[in-house]
Amino acid sequence: MPVMLDTPAAVRRAAMDLLARREHGRIELSRKLRSRGAPAELIEPVLDRLSDEGLLSEARYLESFVRMRGNAGYGPLRIREELAQRGLVRENIEQALRDSGFDWGEQLRAVWMRKFSGEVPGDQRERARQGRFLSSRGYPLDMIGRLLRGSSLD
Repeated sequence: MPVMLDTPAAVRRAAMDLLARREHGRIELSRKLRSRGAPAELIEPVLDRLSDEGLLSEARYLESFVRMRGNAGYGPLRIREELAQRGLVRENIEQALRDSGFDWGEQLRAVWMRKFSGEVPGDQRERARQGRFLSSRGYPLDMIGRLLRGSSLD
């Protein structure tokens, strides 16, 4: 039986249930509540209150998302794009990436070692294959090129 989200208390309860599982951005949480049947006029005041209480935080969401995706082996370009698609402000995304503490060069090298056992490509075809994979993970092309040539990533 579907839950009726027709009161502020019901919308808040649904929002708190979602936030208990993981951090959410405001836009993402709003979208999820709408998909569960909550009217927009009830959602915004609830989200404002959750933000005021510190239970809904864009900064915490950004930090959590960058850490999760970075630890999964994704690079800054991919993470930046995923966050932008979620409606977050570009300046906040850039700040979260800077504050993440990730050494993207080391992350790139670790992903490459896991996937390709650290074997520098012997021919152009293998180089292109490795480059495409690393690029799809969201690493900058200049870093990929230096890695595949065996140069320093600094």
